[in-house]
Amino acid sequence: MSIPTLPEGEPAPTLADPHELLEGYLDYYRSTLLRKAAALPEEELRATRLPSGWTPLELIRHLQYVEQRWLNWGFAAEQVPDPWGDSSTEDAADRWQVPANMTTRQVLDAYVAQCDRSRRVTSAAKLDQRALTGGRFPAGEETPTLAWILFHLLQEYARHVGQLDVVVELAGGGTGE
Repeated sequence: MSIPTLPEGEPAPTLADPHELLEGYLDYYRSTLLRKAAALPEEELRATRLPSGWTPLELIRHLQYVEQRWLNWGFAAEQVPDPWGDSSTEDAADRWQVPANMTTRQVLDAYVAQCDRSRRVTSAAKLDQRALTGGRFPAGEETPTLAWILFHLLQEYARHVGQLDVVVELAGGGTGE
């Protein structure tokens, strides 16, 4: 099975625009996630090698929903039918899940489609713009800036891509970038 691809590589070291830098690093981590997933055969994508029990496909689906929760439902205040669809409850400690009838291709395509939706939300917005209310954030509540949300997403990706690197190594694949 071929894994979809996204633009590869870190942003140029000469890049100084903070908005472009944040979006460039998000794309870098998105691409790295897919590249690491491509190093695993189908059975490893659906298997766990860690005591916590998550699988690489569950991790990918989780990051799809993380982006949706923070950018579509959160920043843009879009109505999202099931913002916690990556787990069985709203409890962050609950295990991620992929429905049994969902194929690997469907998980990957949904992830890539969400990355595209996320880029559309962030590309025209300013970093100091605050998230709208009515989606994730109730009216009257102080909402985070786009800059804060993008930094939050970067730390999520950095942590989870590092975890996936360990899983790939345990499965007999390479390490590093």
